[in-house]
Amino acid sequence: MLGMANPLDRFAIDAVRLIVGREVKPVVAIPAELDAAIDRLYGRDQVTAHLDDDSAALEDDAVDADRLKDLASEMPVIRMVNQLIFGAIDQRASDIHIEPFEDRLRLRYRVDGVLREMESPPFRLRAAIVSRIKIMARLNIAERRLPQDGRITMSVRGVPVDLRVATIPTMHGESVVMRLLHRDSLRLDFAALGIHGHSLHAYLGILERPHGIVLVTGPTGSGKTTTLYASLVRLNTPERKILSVEDPIEYELDGINQIQVKPAIGLDFASVLRSSLRHDPDIMMVGEIRDLETAEIAIQAALTGHLVLSTLHTNGAAPSIARLLDMGVRDYLLTSTMNGAVAQRLVRTLCRHCREPFRPMLELVERLGLGRFADGSEIVLHRPRGCVECSGTGYHGRTSIFEVLVVDDTIRKLILRHAEAGELHRAAVEQGMRTMYIEGMMKALSGETTVEEVLKVARDY
Repeated sequence: MLGMANPLDRFAIDAVRLIVGREVKPVVAIPAELDAAIDRLYGRDQVTAHLDDDSAALEDDAVDADRLKDLASEMPVIRMVNQLIFGAIDQRASDIHIEPFEDRLRLRYRVDGVLREMESPPFRLRAAIVSRIKIMARLNIAERRLPQDGRITMSVRGVPVDLRVATIPTMHGESVVMRLLHRDSLRLDFAALGIHGHSLHAYLGILERPHGIVLVTGPTGSGKTTTLYASLVRLNTPERKILSVEDPIEYELDGINQIQVKPAIGLDFASVLRSSLRHDPDIMMVGEIRDLETAEIAIQAALTGHLVLSTLHTNGAAPSIARLLDMGVRDYLLTSTMNGAVAQRLVRTLCRHCREPFRPMLELVERLGLGRFADGSEIVLHRPRGCVECSGTGYHGRTSIFEVLVVDDTIRKLILRHAEAGELHRAAVEQGMRTMYIEGMMKALSGETTVEEVLKVARDY
């Protein structure tokens, strides 16, 4: 009997029949159980045992590229790297971190935004593991002095997965980070991202204007690109031509012309954006405004009737306007083109199977100002408890909290006199902007997250 995830695969059945020289009876098996059986029979211990003879060579950082390629192409090393990737997918990780230190190789998965340390591979195999990842990402296996970036496309149990790979040399060897991008499981709609109600209404108001600039701001890993992708999907109709300039292209979007920048050959955001204007687009997405030249071209595009979406690294919606002014953007051009700015953060959502309700102390309610969000009803919060479904963390998944600054006449007057970010923020709140803190506390009161998660990323003013 042969356990198979796909018992209709005649090629595999015939291949096994030829190998064992006997008739094969296929039976259906669960893919996860097959993986567990393979791990049990050919797992890490077997990999280590098989490579013990080569450990001396692997410990030598000066080992030549051909030897490294041979070691990295052996089946035990391939299995070990696959186990690292499959384990990350099983735990819903967004990133895999492989970090060499003086006497150990640390493996960590980022799950729901938090790093978790896992059982580490043997330190002496660090060169083979990194080399295998480089081969998969089509990087230069012999170059260990400079950072490299690449991409891996693979199928895990029939599901396509992309991995963005980045290597960088450290004191004790090369450190590797792999970002997992699940193409099939990604839902590019605002409801799935946690954007709804007042914030969604305000955002659609600035997004669906025929021209102008819309900025999405926040630190790295706050979901800016995903929000822009969801925006492009909403705007993507047969009547519109959409161009995006990205570094890197994270997901392929049907019907949108996506361009990868390559600074090494002079293909940067500014040059691509300048050339893209000759292709008669209606909507343009710029991965990031990094300098004055890119900002000025984006503004010129908005002035000539295009809708431009982009990101900026600032801590809030109001500071993004101050940042553009600091770059050297003319204030009158900014007031003519800016539709609005969005700031966002990601917070972990409570596990629905084990979250525990409780009534907070009066002191906490007063200090956090929860009474103004409760509409007179009883204030009930929830806390994480931990169960099998959430691996004992009490959290499962993440959601967005938003603040949307709409540029109206009041904000324009402040821009013209170069008001500070704090003044812009206060004016926006007076005009009806709901801050990230308010959004977060309302989600905490609804049982989606905890006040501790909100306070990690947002504060009341």
